[in-house]
Amino acid sequence: MSVKLSRVIHGIMRIKSWNYTTEELLSLIYKLIDLGVTTFDLADIYGDYEAQEIFGRALEKDPSLREKIQLISKVGIVLLSNKHPQVYVKHYDTSKKHIIESVEKTLKDLRTDHLDVLLIHRPDPLMDPNEISEAFEYLKEKGMVLTFGVSNFKPQHMSLFVEKLSLPVLYNQVEISLWNVESLFDGTLDYCQQKDILPMAWSPVAGGRLFKEEDRKDERVLRIYNALVEIAKNHSTTPEHIAYAWLYKHPSKIYPVVGSGKFERIKTAVEALEIDLDRQEWFYLLKASRGFDVL
Repeated sequence: MSVKLSRVIHGIMRIKSWNYTTEELLSLIYKLIDLGVTTFDLADIYGDYEAQEIFGRALEKDPSLREKIQLISKVGIVLLSNKHPQVYVKHYDTSKKHIIESVEKTLKDLRTDHLDVLLIHRPDPLMDPNEISEAFEYLKEKGMVLTFGVSNFKPQHMSLFVEKLSLPVLYNQVEISLWNVESLFDGTLDYCQQKDILPMAWSPVAGGRLFKEEDRKDERVLRIYNALVEIAKNHSTTPEHIAYAWLYKHPSKIYPVVGSGKFERIKTAVEALEIDLDRQEWFYLLKASRGFDVL
């Protein structure tokens, strides 16, 4: 069973810092749904383990929302936090027990009975694919999670999962932007295409770095920004629109995770779906990112 996600995903990692009231958050969610952004990306650790509960208050206020949206969460990172005083070192935990207990807490915080997508947050040197497979099978059987995937996995990590897990690995969420083009050349996006894995891009505009004047003191940022400005003129649009259009051009069909609390920033990512860069424009931007031509 697959889940249909919106092409633009709203990232909730910084929701705590937005300082929205529940009513303000609901208003944003309603506007995003009208825009066609219906998928929301979370994780158990976001906001010092509080982000999901903040989002859950909005769902509790309007339970009818749950049928209109898709929820992604992640598990596997354990942080130092006053909420977990027994933890004395940041580490990964992909044990069956931790995965199941984390999902149970996530569902409670989100005031829902299921997640549409669960991702293993990062590769764990101690991860046992057989044990993770058992956890996934349990969560699927109980109806607690519909589909599964990974995050920040390289091809060698994904290969291990695809071969060992009994349930399909359908997603890989990695950092992709004009600032970070590594996944285009290390086999990550090739593997996604080969195995029909949907790639999600976190930090798709480098956390806004490409558009902040103070960051343009960096030579590489300035070079990318100037190239974006040039290509934007060709399409009578903004550099930010072009940064998203560059991602959309890739044949793996990248889904950006837009982590802004501002409606207009998310709207920009949606509007960019209408922009079709030609090959020279795309490679011109790639050259600006890398600082050299392709061979």
